[in-house]
Amino acid sequence: MIDLHTHSTASDGTDTPAELINKALSQGITTLALTDHDSIDGWSDAIKAHRSPLSLVLGAEVSTITTDGISVHMLGMLFDGQDLAMKKMLDETRDQRVPRMRKMVELLSADGIKVTMEDVMRAAPVGATVGRPHLADALVELGIIKSRDEAFGELLSNSSKYYVENIAPTPEDAIRTIRKAGGVAVIAHPFASRRGQILNAEIFTPLVEAGLNGIEVNHRDQDASEQQSLDSIARELDLVVTGSSDYHGTGKLNSLGENVTHPAQWERLEAMADKRRVITP
Repeated sequence: MIDLHTHSTASDGTDTPAELINKALSQGITTLALTDHDSIDGWSDAIKAHRSPLSLVLGAEVSTITTDGISVHMLGMLFDGQDLAMKKMLDETRDQRVPRMRKMVELLSADGIKVTMEDVMRAAPVGATVGRPHLADALVELGIIKSRDEAFGELLSNSSKYYVENIAPTPEDAIRTIRKAGGVAVIAHPFASRRGQILNAEIFTPLVEAGLNGIEVNHRDQDASEQQSLDSIARELDLVVTGSSDYHGTGKLNSLGENVTHPAQWERLEAMADKRRVITP
């Protein structure tokens, strides 16, 4: 099984990189990508924990914003972690997450939902990239909401009045940076209507021109018709089709390996990187 989209405590997951590796091994995952939000801080621990028979793919999920204000997540994999432009993009995108979180906390508090930035930071593991799941965890801890999923359904979705946009690169700029760093770029859950506002099909042409390699088609937040539409777009544009869990650990329904990538599609995607960077058994 090939799962190309997971998160650890280096961003907003609940499993450490080592715990994620162990869980993947126990569940029969053969190839696992670690793609924390705007961070590669979990790479070294994942490499230390890696062991046979698992193949480890290192990457990051980059937060981007279209010119008309739609949030897009871009999976960058197999890039050079020492590339200066790539590190700069990740650092700048990650740094803006704290002021963004402060604004969301202010909006919630103004409506009588009593949560503080201190509550959010207590919910985030040390060194984690602060994100909405940590705010959700704080709301759960305070007894305001029952679970992460309920928080995202009622308060923290992209369409919620409490949602605050990231300050981030455009999808095209992120793709170019990932490709120049030797990696491959796959747009994550682009038709995820269950998350709120989605992209339209016209966006893919400029993304392909920028160097997009693939589309995450099989994802739980995209229904069957959305997946079928994305599969057609991928085939029309000759893009790789991926599937993945978007696993975050405890508190979200996503399970490791619940959606996977076909080996032939993964083989094609890996060949598009400038060199082989998979950590093999």
